[in-house]
Amino acid sequence: MRFAKGHGTENDFVILPDPDGALDLTPARVAALCDRRAGIGGDGVLRVVRTKALGEPLPEGAATAESCEWFMDYRNADGSVAEMCGNGVRVFARYLIDSGHLAEHAFGVGTRAGARRVTVEDDGDITVDMGPVTALGEGSAVLARDVVHGRRISVGNPHLACRVDRPVAEIDLTAQPELDPAAFPDGANVEVFHEVGPDVLEMRVYERGAGETRSCGTGIVAAAAAATPEERGATWRVRVPGGECTVILDAEGARLRGPAVIVAEGEVRSALLSG
Repeated sequence: MRFAKGHGTENDFVILPDPDGALDLTPARVAALCDRRAGIGGDGVLRVVRTKALGEPLPEGAATAESCEWFMDYRNADGSVAEMCGNGVRVFARYLIDSGHLAEHAFGVGTRAGARRVTVEDDGDITVDMGPVTALGEGSAVLARDVVHGRRISVGNPHLACRVDRPVAEIDLTAQPELDPAAFPDGANVEVFHEVGPDVLEMRVYERGAGETRSCGTGIVAAAAAATPEERGATWRVRVPGGECTVILDAEGARLRGPAVIVAEGEVRSALLSG
């Protein structure tokens, strides 16, 4: 089976071209592919499938994805299914262009959160229209050494974005955050962010199903939204361990701009997928 490897601000993915929906992508196989010692290694898997060949009904609210030729079937490193991945959409778009599947520089990508409009910029960065950002109230999480408080944010997937009063490098994210299951029935990504300058944030994230990652596109948007007074627009540069992205917030929602790189292509031996 062919694969590619790519990353967006070092949020890295195994990319599986499956245009006709022929792959049986079980959770065990996803976990094997993402294993950094015994597999290829990655924060998740991006299955590149035509929307008409997805082989499953779209979730409620995702009907706009039907208008897109290509669908990003995203799986977390533990094999669980995720609704949306901002860095993943950029890497997915880069793969479609580099592999010759698409030639235009503006197109839609289907996700379980609906269609996401993608624009390839002149400098090679990719901008994703992330859609509406919804504030859902306050929340808290118990970390390894801290209790953090923040805003519950939906970017098509659930987040708890928490402002902290010290450098984010000092926060212990080694343990899975404890969340109120009533507030987060499906779990959530937990972001800690700190304002380091005018319109500049630094952020770290613990992603459900993956652990701490070097970057998270939807988390970057959630942190920017949590740092912005409600009903106001803003532009933020957000620094993560893997690099930097820009978030533009306005009345229409959010746009996420950043790099996306394909670093390798190869063949997966069948033994890795025997589970």
